[in-house]
Amino acid sequence: MFPVKQHWLCKALGCYDCCIRCIGAVPYPSLVATLLCYAGVALFCGCGHEALAQTEVLVETYFARDPQDFDVMASFIKYFQFVIYGLASFFFLYGILLLAEGFYTTSAVKQTFGEFRSTQCGRCLSLTFIIVTYILAFIWLAVFAFSAIPVFFLFNMEHTCHSINILAESTPSINQHSWICMDARQYGLLPWDAMPGKSCGMTLASICKTSEFHTTYDLYIATFAGAGVTLLALILYLIPTTYNYAVLRFLGRKGIR
Repeated sequence: MFPVKQHWLCKALGCYDCCIRCIGAVPYPSLVATLLCYAGVALFCGCGHEALAQTEVLVETYFARDPQDFDVMASFIKYFQFVIYGLASFFFLYGILLLAEGFYTTSAVKQTFGEFRSTQCGRCLSLTFIIVTYILAFIWLAVFAFSAIPVFFLFNMEHTCHSINILAESTPSINQHSWICMDARQYGLLPWDAMPGKSCGMTLASICKTSEFHTTYDLYIATFAGAGVTLLALILYLIPTTYNYAVLRFLGRKGIR
């Protein structure tokens, strides 16, 4: 269709064909999963770290008078913040490895680069990544469920404060709604012998109006969302990786290596 004498056009078509081959070798599901994983982990670790710090201030100020009652929770917050640092570093490296493995399996399946084929070692490595990702998905499912606990507590607290405000508008007497309380000891935030351990009536309603409460609530919602995005990313990793591995096993049995 085109004159052969126009060498620049032939070179352009060669570059175009090379670009098409490279674009075709990109593992788009793994790439999307990597971006989602980084976004979810960053949201979970960043907001979770700040949410724990705000929780320490909130509980220590309004629910615990004796510092000894708060020592266990303060130690847990301190250690979990270090765990968050480790999670961020681990998933940064693991996301890179999974993306590289996605490039490998996609290229092997599509046979993009000439005579490139998969090897027994490569398939073994792919199976290892699949197993590890399955384990991480189950672990992160537990993290996702665990991160819902503070959201549930703060949601109940906000709903209780809303009920107190409604009763305060309809009944002028404080004693009518002073029995409505939020007990931090019921959620395991404080030991059962902690004093006061709970907040009631208009005192609780005033806590819900503070900036510490709203900031902590928003941060825990973002942490919960980050855990969900990370779990979605791990599941999205598993779908193309398992498919590519199954295709490689099928090609291996057919003698195509």
